[in-house]
Amino acid sequence: MKSYPIVTLGGADISVTPARPVVAKTGKPTRRLESAAVQVKPAIQPVSERFPALEEQEIILTYFAPLAREVNVAGNFNGWRPDATPLKNTGAGEWVVCLMLRSGQYEYRFVVDGRWTEDPQATQRMANPHGGFNSVFLVPLSVRTSIL
Repeated sequence: MKSYPIVTLGGADISVTPARPVVAKTGKPTRRLESAAVQVKPAIQPVSERFPALEEQEIILTYFAPLAREVNVAGNFNGWRPDATPLKNTGAGEWVVCLMLRSGQYEYRFVVDGRWTEDPQATQRMANPHGGFNSVFLVPLSVRTSIL
């Protein structure tokens, strides 16, 4: 009696198990095969390995405004809310904020003492519907390596 392999896909793992022909009451094999496949549970992978764009990365934005009393940043990462992400004054007129963001392209503007302004350090900008420009930065995919 011949054995036929059955390939079962179980997530990332592939298992091959032999199948036996079904024998009719007459003692002769029929064309139908009975599977002897064993279900293989796929290995559990962290979400960040399967979808690297979901892994957050630290992004630091700085703004220089020595006379400012308050500096915030608004962008598509915080729903364009001007009071949602305040910067901290580190002294000597430098304001800093640390953001945790997933990979992607982000548009933003600083709000200095209630006035919306572009980031003078930004290397990219995009026209906005209000007749001005939004500053743009790109958070690249996280690159991680492991030594086996």
